[in-house]
Amino acid sequence: MSLENLFAAWEEFLCGKRKKLDVLKFKDNLLENITLLHDDLITHRYVHGAYYHFIVTDPKRRDIHKALVRDRLLHHAIHRKLYPLFEKIFIADSFSCRIGKGTHRAMNRFRVFHRKVSRNDTRTCWVLKLDVRKFFASIDHNVLLSLLHSRILDLELMWLFEQIISSFPTSKFPSGLPLGNLTSRLFANVYLHELDTFVKYQLKAEYYVRYADDFVLLSSSRDALILLLERIQIFLQDQLCLSLHPRKIELCTTGSGIDFLGWVHFPKHRILRTVTKHRAFTQLRNCSEDSVFQSYRGMMQHGNAFDVQQDLINEYWMLSEK
Repeated sequence: MSLENLFAAWEEFLCGKRKKLDVLKFKDNLLENITLLHDDLITHRYVHGAYYHFIVTDPKRRDIHKALVRDRLLHHAIHRKLYPLFEKIFIADSFSCRIGKGTHRAMNRFRVFHRKVSRNDTRTCWVLKLDVRKFFASIDHNVLLSLLHSRILDLELMWLFEQIISSFPTSKFPSGLPLGNLTSRLFANVYLHELDTFVKYQLKAEYYVRYADDFVLLSSSRDALILLLERIQIFLQDQLCLSLHPRKIELCTTGSGIDFLGWVHFPKHRILRTVTKHRAFTQLRNCSEDSVFQSYRGMMQHGNAFDVQQDLINEYWMLSEK
């Protein structure tokens, strides 16, 4: 890990964090801190620090573990070198934590697939919606390191990956990645890339969309999707030490509405999930800043949410008048 890369990563890391107290403290002795980090890396004295734990509810409870500035800087340095390598091999239909992707593109891809399978809504389109149970907490360290090593031959980098991955065991078993790490997002995509390739190239499932640990498969045949479900369950358990969330296995037609990525998708339109709508108004009331309002207003442009958007505008106007 070169000094040049660490300093370049620092500039990227600063985005949105310039006023944070821990960042300002690290910046006070920036040259010394980065030089010491570099020396620890090349002499193998580097040890990942502890994590600060906090909880967010958006809408469900999530345990976030935040690393020290020194370690987060290193995560950025690794990501900026590793991401271009893996981006070349990821399939087109995985959309999480990738440049030029995101939830809106995933939803649009779902719409395209629906039109193809339903032949412009002239026949029934079945959708199998799945969710990996406790995904980040269940990532097996040994499996992940094996997957990384199959692509990365540099032993120095592999040593560094081991330090980062092993810094967060969730139990006596070597498993789990912290949600707060930038590297965790990339490692998660590397891990589930195995599922992507299995579904696309071995199961030959053409109509497949994945965003993080949520994914859908579309087909005109209900029975075909049931067979795919059985094989996916076996693959996840045998190859990745993962399991599907039993209460989140859904198999229904698009006419019934498919709850995916915050929206309920129908053949010719999509509407906001009730919980998403409630969260938008709750967050606006708790923080009536323009950035929060514009964020949700922009999100509502991507579906049939005109009435909700008008209610949000009125709510923001009344809050701003107080």
